[in-house]
Amino acid sequence: MSEDLLLGIHAVEAALNYDAGNIIELYVETGARNPRVKELAERARELGVKPHARDSAALDRMTGGGRHQGVVARYRAPAPLPESELTKLAAEPDALFLVLDGVTDPHNLGACLRSAEASGVAAVVVPKDRAVGITPTVRRAAAGAADRVPLVSATNLARTLKTLKEAGVWLVGLVGDVDKPLYAVDLKGPIAIVLGSEGEGMRRLTREACDFLACIPMRGQVESLNVSVATGIALFEALRQRG
Repeated sequence: MSEDLLLGIHAVEAALNYDAGNIIELYVETGARNPRVKELAERARELGVKPHARDSAALDRMTGGGRHQGVVARYRAPAPLPESELTKLAAEPDALFLVLDGVTDPHNLGACLRSAEASGVAAVVVPKDRAVGITPTVRRAAAGAADRVPLVSATNLARTLKTLKEAGVWLVGLVGDVDKPLYAVDLKGPIAIVLGSEGEGMRRLTREACDFLACIPMRGQVESLNVSVATGIALFEALRQRG
């Protein structure tokens, strides 16, 4: 397990609610006026986590100027899920995976993780290189989902996709240059929804690995949707089809 900083009310609150045992230390702003910060301090005491008072300048230095909202925690973060576990997860009859090929914006990754947790995704797969990892910004945007959804950091994404396919998982890629709508694709059974990066989309080898390519139909003038918005639409369409 690695040690991370949790910044802000949502990230710290989620850790207290779901994983208080891995909070090493909690720091709250001296004389904090925000009632939610005071509530978090009381909640921490109830759970056996002693809050330490620090002035705002000290919290700024600790977080490198990050948006901490008066509360910061040192946290033992769960290690990424080993790739070898994917085959076991894929054995479930309705296993749902999310593959993000090169998402670099931490807010987007956080929002994707939040949608993944809400839709019951078995694991999120991201490439180890050329993509954002789990950062304090990601944790804040994910509102606690970053440590409740198993994350696989793939050294070789093409090889990991092959592993999923050999385990019986169908890969459905979302792109903008095909005519087949997502709603016409059967998303029941073991499925991985695959999306590319914010700017360039998915890489060639990733696209070629997909069993199906589909688009999200749009009627307006925008060329594409934000990757986190597209992720939410796709995952909840899969959820809808599964009843």
